Amino acid sequence: MSLFTNGYQSRQDRRKYLERTLGLIAATLVLYWLGINFVKSPSQFFQASLIGLSNGVLYALIALGYTLVYGIIELINFAHGDLFMLGTVFSANFVAMWLGQEYLGGAQWGVFFVCLIAVMVFCGTLNVGIERFAYRRLRRAPKLAPLITAVGVSFVLQFVGLRWNGSGQKTWNSILPKGAFFVGEVRIPYTTIFSFAITVPILLLMSWIVTRTSQGKAMRATAQDQDAARLMGINVNRTISFTFALGGALAGAAGLLFQQTRGLTSYNLGYQLGLIAFTSAVMGGIGNLQGAVLGALLIGLIQGLNDGLPIGLGQQWSQTVVFSILILLMAFKPTGLLGKRVTEKV
Repeated sequence: MSLFTNGYQSRQDRRKYLERTLGLIAATLVLYWLGINFVKSPSQFFQASLIGLSNGVLYALIALGYTLVYGIIELINFAHGDLFMLGTVFSANFVAMWLGQEYLGGAQWGVFFVCLIAVMVFCGTLNVGIERFAYRRLRRAPKLAPLITAVGVSFVLQFVGLRWNGSGQKTWNSILPKGAFFVGEVRIPYTTIFSFAITVPILLLMSWIVTRTSQGKAMRATAQDQDAARLMGINVNRTISFTFALGGALAGAAGLLFQQTRGLTSYNLGYQLGLIAFTSAVMGGIGNLQGAVLGALLIGLIQGLNDGLPIGLGQQWSQTVVFSILILLMAFKPTGLLGKRVTEKV
């Protein structure tokens, strides 16, 4: 037994040493690449970083929906990206058609915030309905059943988006201020500032709800053990519905910000951005709120730097770079950057 234990410990030590060595080599190469790009063009470096962070905060809003649902019922809700897509279509129609606001004016700031509340309520309510009628009866079913159901719900939402938005990509006028200001040679669009000004408070509010409120405590208790939570008097169904509502509201906010800053909608938009957001949640440690935000910011930065730096693979290799990094990370740290190894619930 002693020889077996010593041999196992030796293999574990060698594996940890190899992981640390490879991690150090990878970090050195990345720092070298960033350094030569910074020296070559500092303004381009900061411009690419700004674009990456702007994309990252948008990914974070979507990624949190994935990680909230997985954290409480261990379901990968593949329909979440398409919920975000419907949020973009709803926002475009709400602003441009229902209220007739297409250009910036004094009253249109009010229109924007009314639309923000409306799209969060719309997506949150839709997500609760999906949980109630599609997922609730499958909580104790084999894990493949809710997973396939989520894929089916994704196709249903895509069909709704196709009928609502049409098969082609649509462009829309934005009510956000156009233009930019410069800090040195770095161009900072007003839409980027506004995205941060909206996204950061929403993320802080969501974190406060989960960590400081009684409903947040109920969410954490339900995620840990549903049966024990019921014995403590927690309404598990209501808690799970609240979690879906919170995730849907975040997707709705992301949909409005995307539609207003990019000025376009498409019925298949949720596939690509949903996949990137899901990757962000996995990279940070799915089920971990801080990990989802960290993963989203890192992926945004990776994309921005790869696409915008003078020495990089370019935009056509952007997805390849992101998923290659994810594969390497999962090979050496399967739980993600901030994820913790847990025993499987049976």
